[in-house]
Amino acid sequence: MSAVTAQGLRKTYGGQAALDGIDLRVDRGTVCGLLGPNGAGKTTAVRILTTLLRPSGGRAEVAGFDVVTQPRQVRRNIGLVGQHTAVDELLTGRQNLELFGRLYHLGAAAARARAEELLERFGLEHAGPVKEYSGGMRRRLDLAASMILAPPVLFLDEPTTGLDPRSRAEIWRTVRDLVSGGTTVLLTTQYLEEADQLADRISVIDAGRVVAEGTPDELKSKLGGDRLDVVIHDPGRLEEAAGIVGRAASGPAEVDHDTRHVSAPVSERVQALTQVLAALAAAGIEAEDVALRRPTLDEVFLDLTNKGGSAK
Repeated sequence: MSAVTAQGLRKTYGGQAALDGIDLRVDRGTVCGLLGPNGAGKTTAVRILTTLLRPSGGRAEVAGFDVVTQPRQVRRNIGLVGQHTAVDELLTGRQNLELFGRLYHLGAAAARARAEELLERFGLEHAGPVKEYSGGMRRRLDLAASMILAPPVLFLDEPTTGLDPRSRAEIWRTVRDLVSGGTTVLLTTQYLEEADQLADRISVIDAGRVVAEGTPDELKSKLGGDRLDVVIHDPGRLEEAAGIVGRAASGPAEVDHDTRHVSAPVSERVQALTQVLAALAAAGIEAEDVALRRPTLDEVFLDLTNKGGSAK
């Protein structure tokens, strides 16, 4: 059963479409990654789904409630972590969570108990004032605050922007723990590796429209399966090497002169590798490196979103 659905969702500003009829479905207990270039409409979609913005057309439901006609019920069933931390730096983590609990109309004792539970769950029980927190700790506290009422649906709008790799990995572990406990997550991110690591399904938005959707592996397969990469020692023989790689490939070979790199999709990976190595040796072309790999999500993203500008 779906935790989040959108049908023909539209939002216009002064006649310009920020969202141009997107459809979206997020199954319960899964992570959906919402990807797109800056201004593609990701944050607009999140604002509509969290009742912060009214759509210009279409409809959407979250946790079974309509975002326009039942906004209060939607808000009771969601948590939202925005792009910027929303905690008070002068307070401790415990004080912040107790404050959020009271804002959610929990009694003093219930707010203290919930704060204690969440501090332990997110590994913050011994932390002091928030101003002394690392970036990763602040984001974990943000996540904890969004879980005060244990909402079934959690929206994460670029939650790891600006974090170092270690802090980002901490947030990834936290998100996985939440999902394993039954939480549904809709994640917008600029980091393709993040979506690859966390998302069960991905929807790619460009210019306010969904241009592709599927699992990470399904999206990667759109670029033709495996790729053969070759780095040539002599830059003067790059084009000749590209011709050799191209004859064994299932699609055109791409050449990067700056890195002396030739890449092409292949359907029969072992056969193509053997053929290319033999042909390069026969031609006397030295290869510094040869590798077979799957397309990256970065390549999929660039391929899907290089067809024009994006809406705000």
